[in-house]
Amino acid sequence: MKTNLFDPFLEEPAGPLVQQAMENGGIAVGYTCSYVPSVLLSIPPLFPVRMRAPGASGTELADIYLSKLTCSYTRSLLEFSMDFRYDFLGGWVHAASCDHLRRLNDNMTYLLSPDFSHIIDVPHRAGKEGLDWFLEELKILIGRLETHFGLTISDDDLARAIADYNNFVGLLTSVAERRKEDLPPLSGTEFHKMMLAAFTSPRHLIRKPIETFRDSVRERKNIKAPRARLMLVGGQMDDPRYIDTIESTGAVVVADRFCTGSIPGLDPIGPAESPLRAIAEHTLLAPSCPRMMEDFDRRLKQIVDTAAAYRVDGILLEFIKFCDTWGVESASLVAALRESGLRVLSLEREYSGTGLGQLQTRVQAFLESMGK
Repeated sequence: MKTNLFDPFLEEPAGPLVQQAMENGGIAVGYTCSYVPSVLLSIPPLFPVRMRAPGASGTELADIYLSKLTCSYTRSLLEFSMDFRYDFLGGWVHAASCDHLRRLNDNMTYLLSPDFSHIIDVPHRAGKEGLDWFLEELKILIGRLETHFGLTISDDDLARAIADYNNFVGLLTSVAERRKEDLPPLSGTEFHKMMLAAFTSPRHLIRKPIETFRDSVRERKNIKAPRARLMLVGGQMDDPRYIDTIESTGAVVVADRFCTGSIPGLDPIGPAESPLRAIAEHTLLAPSCPRMMEDFDRRLKQIVDTAAAYRVDGILLEFIKFCDTWGVESASLVAALRESGLRVLSLEREYSGTGLGQLQTRVQAFLESMGK
């Protein structure tokens, strides 16, 4: 895998920019799910860090407390936490978006006794009642943040945080849009590294490297046509090696719809009657995770529309083994996408980068089945 300027920020949970921010008085707050409003964790001196386990090679410690039937993402996070690699956090916020994340929160809180931990309850429907409920959950979170960290969070603070967030995703979107071009000037692996750095580093410090990357992409010439244009769909994905293995076949991942991807991860926060309600609407409505009831058609349409906008030749649907939400969804989603005329390859995987040789072989065969 080719190296790029984001690699140093991704090797450890506490990358150099995280450490720099903490040396300047910042407080890192970890989170694990798109249903946690990261914008609420960006009220100074707080800054959000999306939790991952880069290079995880085993879960011997975590397996004492979590069943082998728990997904390997949550077991890897517990392993890293028990190995003191998340000791730098000033606290964490989880979402009760699935039973695996609930158990992760239970065990991290029990075993590590953090100074601050909180879990947000998330409704399964996004109607008015669900939104009102979620709004109350965010008010509780704000109250706990204020009490524990000695903050006073006003509507003006939230409005400024929203403006900063929207400005930042605008920068990321300016890079993402280049992937729609006939000859994409950047690979899916490069883009994924940029997105991970954006999710795991303080925004005010990662902005400059992203601008440098954006400018370097503008200057690229003599770009070769990819063997095929692919879209990657699924749940938790934070391993650039996975996408790099896919692209080793000559294809390029031009669109992504997963938890740390650009779709719908780069949707800006829209206006509402109050800044907090705007954050609640954005956080509850944008992700469209399979955990949400009666939202399948919207999710399907979004994938089909994205495939058309990025002119993809095929879709790779990936999900971690024992992931209840994406695992159950995959069968009906694959069938519906194929009925829409799209070519789809379904891939079950472990969180850590195992089975990459088999992945390459399957993608190769998928491309050949499309005549690519």
